[in-house]
Amino acid sequence: MANLKEVRNRIASVKSTQQITKAMKMVSAAKLKRATDAIVQLRPYAGKLNDILGNLSASIEDGSSPYLQEREPVRVLIVVVASNRGLAGAFNANAIKTANNLIAEKYSEQLKAGNVSIVGIGKKAQEFYTRRKYNVIGNNNELFTALNFENVSKVTESIMQGFVNGDYDRVEVVYNQFKNAAMQILRTEQLLPVPKTEKKANVPTSNVDYILEPSKEEIVEELIPKNIKIQLYKAVLDSHASEHGARMTAMDKATDNAGDLLRALRLSYNQARQAAITTELTEIVSGAAALSSN
Repeated sequence: MANLKEVRNRIASVKSTQQITKAMKMVSAAKLKRATDAIVQLRPYAGKLNDILGNLSASIEDGSSPYLQEREPVRVLIVVVASNRGLAGAFNANAIKTANNLIAEKYSEQLKAGNVSIVGIGKKAQEFYTRRKYNVIGNNNELFTALNFENVSKVTESIMQGFVNGDYDRVEVVYNQFKNAAMQILRTEQLLPVPKTEKKANVPTSNVDYILEPSKEEIVEELIPKNIKIQLYKAVLDSHASEHGARMTAMDKATDNAGDLLRALRLSYNQARQAAITTELTEIVSGAAALSSN
């Protein structure tokens, strides 16, 4: 009977876990819808802004903006976009692993010299690099509490000022790009200096002729900082949608696994119950036979 009680307790525990994972899946699905709407609305604007800037910046000199200046990457800043919470499968681990591979492959010398800094967006990235004694700048754990362009812009402005001051010679961003609920694509993009648009061979150039007022230089001066902010904001929104997609998928799998475990436990319970009944019947029959023989 002790075995039956143990199996019953395990069944109750798994049922409770299954209910929790179902609820978390529903919450993530609702949050995913809002996060998906936000990134889908931003992508066309961010893409068009990049196109306009590429069209204009191709004909201006590097010195026209401090954010275009190419320097030897002696000091490097890596922005790692993760999340504040776990239970999202390998979402956080993959982002951190990609950032670590980037550092190992491109900036190993800078790391040895202590010239690699980290900006962690999300508690998981912040804690990972703090524990490993990296030079972690700032604390952005509350960013996802009120995720909007203004709050992300504050982080971007700090990074831009550091680049202008010469604290960093290159800034790269690592994040999960949202494709669908079941798939996230890990991306590594250079944020600063702003990458130049290269004209590819045998590819026709755009025939768009923009009417510029007051001047090309003034417009580019205004667009470049705005574009930098938009690109980081897009990366954060992409990662935010990817997080909820990954968590919804993880909770869906956890619910299915709990169902499989429940079926196995119920089978074990029925087998144990049947064995207990058989034992009791055997004892009753044996007792009756002993009495009748007397």
